[in-house]
Amino acid sequence: MTEIPVDRLKAVFDLLMERIPAGEQVLEIDKEEFWSVPQDQAYDVYNEPRDLTIGALSESWGYLEDMLSDPDRVVGYGFVWLSEVLRAIGDEAAF
Repeated sequence: MTEIPVDRLKAVFDLLMERIPAGEQVLEIDKEEFWSVPQDQAYDVYNEPRDLTIGALSESWGYLEDMLSDPDRVVGYGFVWLSEVLRAIGDEAAF
């Protein structure tokens, strides 16, 4: 089991956000589609995933934007959508 203190998680996120150059208003991601591994297979490292699906960054970002516009739509799965967007940012980061 891995324990992640929420205050430390927030601190790491803030630290990473500070790496974005001052004045940067939009991050452009050059990719759109990505492989998605179903949750029940993602953590089963002893077996190769067999049911890969394709996700879309614009779709994941759209769900996150929906949550911003209507807080009643916030769901825990938002962390998955956010992770997909953050992965793409991390893969493209030049800062």
